[in-house]
Amino acid sequence: MSQEASFFGLTGKKALIVGGGQGMGESTALFLARAGCDVGLMDVVPARADAVGQKIAALGRRSFTIAGDVLDDGQIQPIIADAEAKLGGLDLMVSIVGAAAWGSLLEISAEMWDQQMHLNLRYFFLVAKAVAQSLIRRGKPGAIVGIASVDGQRASPMRGAYGAAKAGLINLVQTMAVEWAPQNIRVNAIAPGHIVTPRLYDTPQRADAYAASLIPARARGTTDDIGKAALFLASDMARYITGTTLDVDGGLLAANLFPDGLPGNNQP
Repeated sequence: MSQEASFFGLTGKKALIVGGGQGMGESTALFLARAGCDVGLMDVVPARADAVGQKIAALGRRSFTIAGDVLDDGQIQPIIADAEAKLGGLDLMVSIVGAAAWGSLLEISAEMWDQQMHLNLRYFFLVAKAVAQSLIRRGKPGAIVGIASVDGQRASPMRGAYGAAKAGLINLVQTMAVEWAPQNIRVNAIAPGHIVTPRLYDTPQRADAYAASLIPARARGTTDDIGKAALFLASDMARYITGTTLDVDGGLLAANLFPDGLPGNNQP
């Protein structure tokens, strides 16, 4: 065990990554494995989880593919039970599932609204609840980390349903943290800004222009930035942090004061 890994207090811990087969989920899984965790990788495409599992094995940790779909209510309890059985229990869970649908509030249908609530909020409630029940049943402390968004903390034109769902997740995380603190379960969220992921729809040129004009860090974030934040919040380094949403956005929210772009961008 490296000295760096020992700082996190995660050696031998059992982690479930929901959506662990690519992007932010893959980065999170690899950082947790480097810190000493055994990892269950839940993904709707098991082959993706298998590929990440090979990387984890190369780091000297165990990994298991957990097949299933957390958007199907009936599969959630079996997914958690499978993870418990394969890992020998659960100590922490990081959930990286969600996506934004585009459309103005005048255009989106009730069905689309419900879909966004399910995809970005409802499933997280049910998965986190099942994990908390598992921890409480075994009398174990634990950590839960969800993925919110900067869109949950500001107006989100053309992504109104997504922003509302993420705002709900931020509030839900606070309530979970308060209700489950007596059982030594910490619950936090990460709010990514503009992160380069396999699902990024912008062209590189458009995304770079966006970063240069609106993000103080003058760069898009990477999936590793999210993985590092998840590692911190899941670890003993954050033992006194619960109910918090950590913005990982290069200063994007702070720059909301400048709707026409960052100061100095248009100076001769």
